[in-house]
Formats: sequence, C-alpha cells, structure tokens
Amino acid sequence: MPAAALLCLLLGSATADEQYQVVTEEWAPYNYVEDDQLTGMTTEIVRAIMTLTGDHFEISVQPSMRATQVLKNRPKTIMYSLFRTPEREPLYKWVGPIVEESIHAYQRADSPPIDTLEQLLHAPQITTRHAGLVPQTLQSLGFKNLDKSATESRLLYRMLLAGRTSIIVGDTAAGVAYYSRQLNIPPGMLRKIPIELYRSSLYIAFSTDSDDQVIAAWSKALEQLRRSGELTRIQRRYE
Repeated sequence: MPAAALLCLLLGSATADEQYQVVTEEWAPYNYVEDDQLTGMTTEIVRAIMTLTGDHFEISVQPSMRATQVLKNRPKTIMYSLFRTPEREPLYKWVGPIVEESIHAYQRADSPPIDTLEQLLHAPQITTRHAGLVPQTLQSLGFKNLDKSATESRLLYRMLLAGRTSIIVGDTAAGVAYYSRQLNIPPGMLRKIPIELYRSSLYIAFSTDSDDQVIAAWSKALEQLRRSGELTRIQRRYE
C-alpha cells in the first residue's frame, strides 16, 4: 500500500467538530501497559486533568514514531509524554511542565568505572534505542560509537546484563528504577555514569489546531493538581 494511503488510514477522516483523541507510547514509568491496562505517572495525571475538565477523550497506545505522526497530521490530537525541545517548540501547543527529568548513561557496577565525557565519547560501544530523541541527542553531542539496535527499553538492560554491551543510554532515573524492578536487577548492579547527557521537562503536546480554550482548561487543571499536592503524590508513586 502506498505510504500516503497508509497514513490516511491511520489518521482517519477527522473533521472540524470531531472529538479530541489522545495518543501515547510505551515509555515506562510515564505511560505504559501493564496487565492489559494503560497506566503510568503521566497517564494518571492526564486522567486526573480530564476528571477536572470533564473531558472523556479516548486514549490509544501507538508505537512511538506512529504516535508522533498522528500528532503532527491528525486534527485535534493530544500526545503525552514529550520533552519540550527547541525543535519541537513551534510544532505543537503545550501544557506543562509535568516533571523535570535528566538522562544518564549506565554501566554494570563490576565494569571499570567511566567518569568523564571524554571516556564516554571513546568507549567501544554505547547501546541506545534505534530511534527517538535520545539517539538524536547523542549524535548531536558527537558520539560516533552508538549501537542503535534496541527496539525497546527492556532490551537495553537485557543486553547489558548479558554482556552484549557495556554501556546503555535510554531512560531517566525513574525509568531505570522501573525496569530494574521488572527484570529483578539486584540493587547495586547498575552504576549511573555521572555525566548528565540531557535534561528537560515533560509536557503534554496538542496539535496546533487545538482550541485555546481547551489548552487553557487543561493548564488550569494541571495547576490545580499542583497546588493541591496531587501532582506530587502521583509522581512519588513512580519514583
């Protein structure tokens, strides 16, 4: 099927009066499926926002690249969670910030310690996911030693534990904690390399045709969750 026709099928025939659609991707602990239920820190926050605004928008989980394409091309689309970068800034309307996060590289604790950016740049191999913001950021920082073979975050940890790579980059500290629990990685087995490779805040992104009244209502609801302490309570459950 031609790519244009496939994209049309994916996006559907959205009309001006069509209800908003919310899309997300698998990215623990912010948005992920567990026991056939969509959950996660930002999922809970988005649902709490819609409770306050009275919205009942459907949420669908899509592969990362597909979710981004839907956000770019389908009218009245909302996506979470996204880092708000200078490149993305003009592409969407934004509600947030939800939480500020940073990304570091990790190695096995029994490996010779890496402590400098120069050491990282000259490491034999750094494994990351095959696409997305993280590999793009690493490339922009001058990394020439990237192995972009991991199709999902879980594979990064399995490769590291199996000795198929010595360094991985892909998740925030909350994500590393989540996958460590999921894969029963003993405390102390992973070492965070003390070099911050990326820092930004996570936001909810709206397609540019979204009504400003909707943006304002969601922003007000998020601020209400922040003032009441509910936002912090949700975040702490996933730290």
